[in-house]
Parts: sequence; C-alpha cells; structure tokens
Amino acid sequence: MNNHSTRILATYDIETPVGLAHAAAVLAGEQSTGTFIKLAAETDELRERSAARVESVTQTDSSKTPSLACRKTGDTYARGLVTVSWPLGNFGLSLPNLLSTLAGNLFELAELSAIRLVSIDLPADYATHHPGPQFGAAGTREVMQGHGGPLIGTIIKPSIGLDPSATADLARTLVEAGIDFIKDDELQANGPSCPFKERLDAVMRVINAHADKTGKHVLYAVNITDEIDQMWRNLDHMQTVGANCAMVCMHSIGLPGLRAVRDHSTVPIHGHRAGWGLLSRSADIGISFDVMQKLWRLAGADHLHVNGLANKFSENDTVVAEAARSVQRPICKNGGAEQLAMPVYSSAQTIWQFDPSRKILGNDDFILCAGGGIMGHPGGVADGVTSLRDAAEAARLNIALEEYAEPGSPLDKAIHAYPKPTIRLTET
Repeated sequence: MNNHSTRILATYDIETPVGLAHAAAVLAGEQSTGTFIKLAAETDELRERSAARVESVTQTDSSKTPSLACRKTGDTYARGLVTVSWPLGNFGLSLPNLLSTLAGNLFELAELSAIRLVSIDLPADYATHHPGPQFGAAGTREVMQGHGGPLIGTIIKPSIGLDPSATADLARTLVEAGIDFIKDDELQANGPSCPFKERLDAVMRVINAHADKTGKHVLYAVNITDEIDQMWRNLDHMQTVGANCAMVCMHSIGLPGLRAVRDHSTVPIHGHRAGWGLLSRSADIGISFDVMQKLWRLAGADHLHVNGLANKFSENDTVVAEAARSVQRPICKNGGAEQLAMPVYSSAQTIWQFDPSRKILGNDDFILCAGGGIMGHPGGVADGVTSLRDAAEAARLNIALEEYAEPGSPLDKAIHAYPKPTIRLTET
C-alpha cells in the first residue's frame, strides 16, 4: 500500500455565497491540514504529503437566497458539485476515522449554505482490509438450506407490546403459512415486557419444530441491538438455540458496533437503517445511501434495507431503485466484487411491487417484507403468503398478475383487495 499515492475521493453537492472554488478550498483545508490561520508547522512538505486536494468544481445552479441558514451571506449563492481527495495515509483504513473526515466538521462551515456527501470512491485496499458481508445472498440461501427465489418476509406486528408467548404464537401462524423470513420490528429489542432471551427461545422453539417437521428453515432476524458486550452475549445465546439471523439498527450501534457484531457472528447480519431520514431527507444537507451502504457493507452487513417502491415514507421510487442496485455493486472500483449484500424492500409492500422490484435488480437476490400485504389479506395470513409467492412466480415468468391469477385464488383476491400503486421510475 502506497500511502502517498493512494487517495480517497468524495463528491459533495454544495451551495455557497463565497464562490464554489473558495468554498471547496476551505472544505479541503478544514478536513485535512488547514485551519483558520496559517501555521508555521504547515510546511509545503507537510501539505504535499497530507493535504486534501480539490479535484474538480462544477457549478450546477445559483440562487438569490440560501437553502439553509448561513452566517456568511452574499448576493448570490452558487450551487455545484465539488470533488475532494485525501491521501490514505491521513487515517489509514479505519472506517470511523474515514467517516470523521468525509462527513465531519465540514457540515458546520460558515461558508456553506448547503452540503451533501453524494458519493465516495475508495481504493481497493478497503475491500481487502475489511471482511465485508460474511454471507450475502448465496450464504443466506445456504443457511436456509437451499431456498430458491426471492425471500418473502414480514415484520412482527404490533411492533411493540406482544410478550414472548404472543410473539411465538404469531411466528407459528407465519411459518405454517409458508413465510421465508420473519424479523423483529426495530422498536422491539430487549424491553422488560418482551426480554430478548425469552422471546428468542419461544420463537426458535416454533421455527425449529417447523424445520424438523417440514425441512424448511425460516429465517428469524432477531433484534440484538444493544451495547457491544450485550450484543455479543445475544449472539452467543443465538448459537445455543440454533437462531439463524441477527438484526441490528446500524445507525444506533455505529460502524465499530457493526464490525464488532460481524466479527462475533456465525449468522447473517440483517442491517436495519432506522434513523435514515436524519441523513437523507433533505436535499441540502446529509449523506447519500450510496455512501453509507458501502461503509455498512465493509463493516459486515449481509442484508440492507432500501425502503420499497410506492412506500409510505418520503423517498421516491427512483431513489429506492438506485439504493437497491447499489448494494449489489462492487464497493471499490478495483475490489470488493464479492462483497455484495441483499437489498431488503419494505414499507407498504404488496403483490404489486414484486415485479418492478425484481426488474430493478434483474435477479432474485432480495427480500421483500410485507406486513399488511400478508396479514391484511382477506383470506388470512396463509393466503397472503401464497399471493406473494404467486406474484414472485409471475414476475419470474414476466406475466402480468391479472393474467397469471386463477379466478378466486389468493392472488386474485389480493389483486382486488390491494389498490394498484403508481410506480414512477426515471433513469439516473
């Protein structure tokens, strides 16, 4: 590894009243060797070795008013894309220190009235240094002992309030209905009314009995989110009861927490992005999913939530589609080709989203989680699962649902029960 020649590139969408070139230079200085005043120790040799470098500046727009409150003002606020690079020698291959540099104090700079980190380009050293996903799609199928096609999943609902026994009763209904994947809601972890150990024991008795009877190994993504030492204890207990998937809220535990889980886990890690809107919802400040999914994958996530088409949240369908594709691309241009994750579609998903969700990826290596799309089926939970299974097969055969559905079948009933959403996808 050549620390002097290997560089990390990051592109930002910024707005500024002081000129794009000057603002980019301030950003580069703040996030490397510079400060508000010239220091004697900041020699030419030191800058050559360690300074961030502005690689490009492209203006895209301008406005008479700032997008965000800005202490520095001007007659015009220029908007544009700036690409900055750093030598790898500044922080090595540490993911938290990388994030501190690429998404640190720069969000507070007085020269910026908008700043959003939109992309990063990492050297192949990152892909070789970090193990990345331990299972991915292929490994997840092995854990399930050969499941083919996309995974049809659901979430334990009500999200919170069920005790361990009631949670296991719902799991029994779901596995008997033919579900592939069950996950805890992110709000359910280790509360006193439904403790982790008791909940996991009760649910795994159901899942293990079902596997012994039918040979089908349903994944249960139990939420282990907690302090690192407690997450390790949770993982240890998972092994004693044959549990097969660990869910974590990645924003809550951070990159070091996710890596600590990855290094201790013997099962796939289901990465929930609870809190994502804090980073993503504004067009004027935040971080793109494409950036964070690379870091989450490097830290070890096997499954990554990407929202869903025609969802109940704020992201449009094009953003969701790009997020889903991103987790199936190499992390680095020259490395990480095998460190792919499974996208997880969720949020108001029904039979109607299966075909477009599959077409986005061109493969079946995804999980589609439906809550009301299964449990709200007029024929009951089993018919809800069957309707989604039939929708998946229709998508594989490229046949319209209305044409594929037999009259009176669970799919036919779902067609009439769930309004067909409008899905709008544009090229990016």
